Amino acid sequence: MTVSSRPAGNGWPENPLATAGNGIVHIGVGAFHRAHQAVYTQNAMLAAGGDWRIIGVTPRSTDIADQLNAQDGAFCVIVRNPAGDECHTIHSISHVLAAARDLDGVLDALCDPAIRIVTLTVTEKAYGIDRQAMKVAIDHPAIAHDLAHPAQPGGVIGILTEALRRRRELGHAPFTCMCCDNLPENGAVLRAGMVDFARRIDASLGEWIAQNVHFPSSMVDRITPASTDATYETVRAMTGHDDACAVETEPFSQWVVEDDFPTGRPAWEQAGVLMVDDVRPYEHMKLRMLNGSHSLIAYLGQLAGYKYVRDVMADDACATLVRMHMNAAAATLSPLAELDFADYANDLVTRFCNPAIAHETRQIAMDGTEKLPQRLLAPALEAINAGADISSFALAVAMWMAYAHKLVADGQGDAISDPRRDEIVAALGGKNEAATIYASLSALPGLFAQDLLDHAPWQQAVTHWLDVILREGVLAAVGKQIAR
Repeated sequence: MTVSSRPAGNGWPENPLATAGNGIVHIGVGAFHRAHQAVYTQNAMLAAGGDWRIIGVTPRSTDIADQLNAQDGAFCVIVRNPAGDECHTIHSISHVLAAARDLDGVLDALCDPAIRIVTLTVTEKAYGIDRQAMKVAIDHPAIAHDLAHPAQPGGVIGILTEALRRRRELGHAPFTCMCCDNLPENGAVLRAGMVDFARRIDASLGEWIAQNVHFPSSMVDRITPASTDATYETVRAMTGHDDACAVETEPFSQWVVEDDFPTGRPAWEQAGVLMVDDVRPYEHMKLRMLNGSHSLIAYLGQLAGYKYVRDVMADDACATLVRMHMNAAAATLSPLAELDFADYANDLVTRFCNPAIAHETRQIAMDGTEKLPQRLLAPALEAINAGADISSFALAVAMWMAYAHKLVADGQGDAISDPRRDEIVAALGGKNEAATIYASLSALPGLFAQDLLDHAPWQQAVTHWLDVILREGVLAAVGKQIAR
């Protein structure tokens, strides 16, 4: 069970993992990791023991490292439940290293033979991997720097490659690398990027990584809004002490992991993790039904003036549209014996409606060009190939285009939080008609599959919905889609 107690005074509860050793390095100690993998790992250790505490690494920021270290790695997770909040104290992180100021310390930790697993939550854009080519993107700033300075890397691919080079040189077995970001087939993507990067530096190192390093895929799911003053006040009220690293989250949590850890792993299955041979069917379900619906909600909310996901779902027409999109996404999936897609959709609607979760649509709308291919464009193409209805996917993509256009037209192009922001702003300059907006954004290199671009009904559908949004507003488009 998770440690959950109120300390006697202003101190923290006793650490039940204090004598356990470290076995995992996690890169990207953000709110999601603290509310998800850190919780599962603590519960696995409480259930079955083992030296699996986590050394955290922050790639760029130093603040969270300083704050967690000041609390001996401890922090609180507030579970926002309509029936009442819960507060759990997590001790699975032993300490945190900031790569920006202590690269040697990070590499030393990664070369410690006791470290057998490296997990990552650094967002899709931080890897610098071209998912279509399955190679590193050599124009990505971190990749370009690290190829030129492989012994002093700054990006995650460079850091992992240098650590594996040193482990090979020292005669240590390699660690297992597990990506926990929302990338389709994330283990295969990370492996391809790592092998390609290493081969560009040293062909023999690339081959060694290809032959010896394991890259299990994983699927993660837990809504984790950004912490606010209310988060910290809740912790203070429930525990009697301050916590600069507190996070809040929803009751639901899911982790599906490909069971491929040759040098061992925590007993995650005893903490509720689903250990499987193939993550892909679960991953597709989540990316298309949950994440795809989330993207639709985000752009709809931003266009309609709804700040939170729960606000969108409180609008009956919008909630109906979201349910319709989930059904369209489910139609592109292969059946899963363990899960019923209708039940999963019901669970998603319940989660999205949770009045205790303040998940901002603006936050979900970030990094659209990184998210759209797997969330909306891939299932749209599969729907086309199956002769199925594509209107829901076309409407969601039109919402993204209308959202970007609105910001640029309002002189707020800088507010677009996307790694391709400059390209988006340049493409939309002076464009105000649906057809020209579609043509400009669909021409962004590598974003839309050519088969999708070549399908005239797709172009017509997106342009139609974009025109409705521009002329009549997004809620009018919602109503028209529901009435179809």
